[in-house]
Amino acid sequence: MKAVMYIDAVFTVGSVDRRLFGSFVEHLGRSVYTGIYEPGHFTADSKGMREDVIDLVRELNVPIVRYPGGNFVSGYRWEDGIGPVENRPARLDLAWRTMEPNEVGIDEFMHWAEKVGTEPLMAVNLGTRGIDAARSLIEYCNLPGGTYWSNLRRQNGHADPYSIKTWCLGNEMDGPWQLGHKCASDYGKLAAETGKVMKLVDPSIELVSCGSSKFIMPTFPSWECETLEYTYDIADYISMHDYFGNWDGNTPEYLALNLEMDSFIQTVKAACDYVKAKKRSPKTMYICFDEWNIWFHNKLEDKRRMKKNILPAGTPLLEEHYTHEDAILIGELLITLLKNADRVKIACIAQLVNVIAPIIAEKGGKAWRQTIFFPFQQVSCFGRGKVMLPAIESPTYKSERFGDVPYIEAIGVVDEDEGHLTVFAVNRSLNDDIDFQIETRGFGKCRLSFRTEMISDDLKAENSADSEKVRPIMIHEMRSEGRTFDFRLKKASWNMIRFDLS
Repeated sequence: MKAVMYIDAVFTVGSVDRRLFGSFVEHLGRSVYTGIYEPGHFTADSKGMREDVIDLVRELNVPIVRYPGGNFVSGYRWEDGIGPVENRPARLDLAWRTMEPNEVGIDEFMHWAEKVGTEPLMAVNLGTRGIDAARSLIEYCNLPGGTYWSNLRRQNGHADPYSIKTWCLGNEMDGPWQLGHKCASDYGKLAAETGKVMKLVDPSIELVSCGSSKFIMPTFPSWECETLEYTYDIADYISMHDYFGNWDGNTPEYLALNLEMDSFIQTVKAACDYVKAKKRSPKTMYICFDEWNIWFHNKLEDKRRMKKNILPAGTPLLEEHYTHEDAILIGELLITLLKNADRVKIACIAQLVNVIAPIIAEKGGKAWRQTIFFPFQQVSCFGRGKVMLPAIESPTYKSERFGDVPYIEAIGVVDEDEGHLTVFAVNRSLNDDIDFQIETRGFGKCRLSFRTEMISDDLKAENSADSEKVRPIMIHEMRSEGRTFDFRLKKASWNMIRFDLS
């Protein structure tokens, strides 16, 4: 079989916002406690933050991290997490039926974020709280001083404001599982008023309005249309959440699920543009896809555990161990985000450490890279620039849900400043290698710089602390020059091909 990808310098999707490669840290399971934070660990810094985890997060090149939730935020009192640690109250988190010691709060997280080199995507509680708590939080974080809350931050040892730019107005408020769940109009009114007050405190911030928590929600997409009636003028983004899983063991169907992500995005875009037209607004609403990942391996067992008992802090929950086929789908989902870079400006793989995460941090032990770490790392590091709009001719297979699915999924990104064209490509075929030709137009002569592939004879292969069975390897080929290039993409593979532009 053969596929051809045509890339013309004239045809582009849009520029990649660096925040497209964000992530998420929630007070859930071992994401915080024994994840990013473990006092007494042999790599812990003076604040208890694990330096081995910090090093791996830096490898991922994550520019923004959502915090502190997630479902957790809808019952969170942020004031519990400031001041002397010994004076902080322990609270029962009802979202995950876990005790929260509040050893880590906003100040500790900002210390961690500075060390990592990332910025926060801060969420406010619009479940059990609202306008006043959000006003106080942004005053604590963003005002230099002179007010009660900003002076308290200074008293707590942080003289300079954090100047947090982007804020989420609650989390998944369409979901009946959410503490303080609201109908669309009630959420829209509260979010609009909260956002108004927050921007009165700091007019420079950006706000994310809650969109639908799942593609299959019965209120989707009417939720978007109704809530945006209230929040369109105050918010800058609307959120999207979606998780994927190979529930029935049908790998060909599973590897087509990025098409669900794309359909979801197109519908949200249409809902936003409907409200834009209805309001006669010149403003374009952008998308913050601030929760996405694969989540199915242990989901049912975790639900059973949370129903039985109140869990201590740092209890393992949602600790997916990812396979080679999971890594292939992650690559496809990243390609889909790039294909929509004109409207999707922020995205957060959920989550970062231990909880449905590319990084596993063993309590008292090693931190290591899961299979999904590598496609994310490569796209985050090499997918910055301008997304090209390719034309791809590919053989297809039949999907019960999606119809004809191309075996080849691919996208190209041009970094004009550095003079590179990078192609990310997946071969979905489980049985056949595919000859893959890239034809470039309008770039002059291109020179193959290098290419990598990630393959495995075992679709269920996993990595561990002692063995990275699944990772990209460098393919040594003649560094040819020209406009047309021929490659062979192995079956069930993730591939990156990089060119130098003349």
